[in-house]
Amino acid sequence: MPLSRHINADEIIEKSKDHPHRKHSSSFNISQHQSWFRDEEGAGVPKYTIPESGINSKAAYQLIHDETLLDGNPTLNLASFVHTWMPVEGEKLIMENINKNAVDLDEYPATQIIHNRCISMIADLWKAPKDSKVIGTATCGSSEAIMLGGLAMKKNWQEKRKAAGKDYFHPNIVFGANAQVALEKFARYWDVEARLVPVRAHTDFVMDPKDALQFIDEDTIGVIVIFGSTYTGHFEDVKQMSDLLDDLHSRTGLDIPIHVDAASGGFFAPFAYPNHQWAFDVPRVQSINASGHKFGLVYAGLGWVLWKDENMLHKDLIFELHYLGSTEYSFTLNFSKPAYPILAQMFNFLNLGMDGYTRISRKSLRNARLLSRALEHTYFHVLSHIHRPANGSSLMEKVKETVQQIEDQVEGSDDPTSYKMGLPVVSFRFKDEIKEQYPHLQQGWIQAMLRTKGWIVPNYNAPKNEEKTELLRVVVRESLSGDLVERLIVDILDITDALTSETDTSIMMGSATAYRGIHQPDKEHGRPDSGNFGAAKGVEKMGQSGWAKQC
Repeated sequence: MPLSRHINADEIIEKSKDHPHRKHSSSFNISQHQSWFRDEEGAGVPKYTIPESGINSKAAYQLIHDETLLDGNPTLNLASFVHTWMPVEGEKLIMENINKNAVDLDEYPATQIIHNRCISMIADLWKAPKDSKVIGTATCGSSEAIMLGGLAMKKNWQEKRKAAGKDYFHPNIVFGANAQVALEKFARYWDVEARLVPVRAHTDFVMDPKDALQFIDEDTIGVIVIFGSTYTGHFEDVKQMSDLLDDLHSRTGLDIPIHVDAASGGFFAPFAYPNHQWAFDVPRVQSINASGHKFGLVYAGLGWVLWKDENMLHKDLIFELHYLGSTEYSFTLNFSKPAYPILAQMFNFLNLGMDGYTRISRKSLRNARLLSRALEHTYFHVLSHIHRPANGSSLMEKVKETVQQIEDQVEGSDDPTSYKMGLPVVSFRFKDEIKEQYPHLQQGWIQAMLRTKGWIVPNYNAPKNEEKTELLRVVVRESLSGDLVERLIVDILDITDALTSETDTSIMMGSATAYRGIHQPDKEHGRPDSGNFGAAKGVEKMGQSGWAKQC
């Protein structure tokens, strides 16, 4: 594996190995020894081809175990929304059911009943009308759920266009430029034109519903409203979008549905902001997706998608199955999928209840406010706003914020509705005066130097039209305790102090510039070469507006 144009690591390693005479090496026999020789067991195991003869299970485990020690610490991975901790009992339940396939409904009927109960619980959480027949399913994540929600809108639109004798070959879908890459994937994979609504700093890097109207026409299959932006944690206004579409319908006859991408907000807002209207209590909301493995507090591998009524899930997406022992119905993209994430979700629902989820959401917001205030009082401007009081004039906001900080010290006084709404996400950048005073200072150095301390905090560009703005972002999950937040604050400030110090600047600059993450040449295996997947000659390559990096 080449490290550069002049060095091949594989050749160097091979030349550096001891090569004893065969007569000595052949006498080695592990079975004669009590201890285990991991190097001898793993010697000669190929890296990129399946070995002709296997090694024992202990050796195979240890080789992989040791290599994964090079991964980051999941608790300190503050780049990700994905949950990284569950109680021992939850993990025990997972291991007891890790060999079950959720699609085998006849073989595992109890699992299917639990799945259906989850759907009912989530429908109630998302305020589905009592007279509607909600339908939904577990998925492998929100990406699959978004695909299904988008496909349902596309099929419904096509059916209406066919019935009216109109063209049904040029659908489009509208969403903000702050969308996670899964939304663009849906559009590209399923031949739907993506109409991205520009976002601006003054709209908090999320879509303003009023700006979306100009992108809507008779070929629009729906609008996706992002309820929990991955950039800053802000919520887009679902209710306002619905009201504007009602007005558009009364003026033009265009009847446009809404799909809510609540990948992060779907299991957070109902507990932190229970009275906020965003879900099935908003008339034009047809479907909602959420990630169980984010603020649903389950390990990675679980999403949910629900439709307000089964007539909104187009019949073309439903398949009847007969070969697994009974007649069942499937409307997912994946067929086989593990059962344990569904059971883990039910475990959390029963173990935490409404009160437990509420306490966790409040704790996460409280820790996010602590981090936000500490950063804002030093070198940084905080772009997320969950630490700022709701409503009020600028003067009153300052007074109220001071009072609220004092009240936060008293248990039970930290009501999230006293502040502006959002996810427990802290997005921040250098203050303008800091950038002017230290023009050499690169914000990416903070990310690099934090990584040397174990923290994973991404530095990335804002969405299209604001891409010159760089953001550092911390996702405050349940596992990030108040003590760890304090440690993070100290490390961020220590690093920034050093980078702005005349005596330490050259050393820190050198370290930060040299650090590019752990060099892993093996990552080139299975990774596409960008030169091989461009557009064909004479064909314009499709552009990409969003990036997956921020997730």
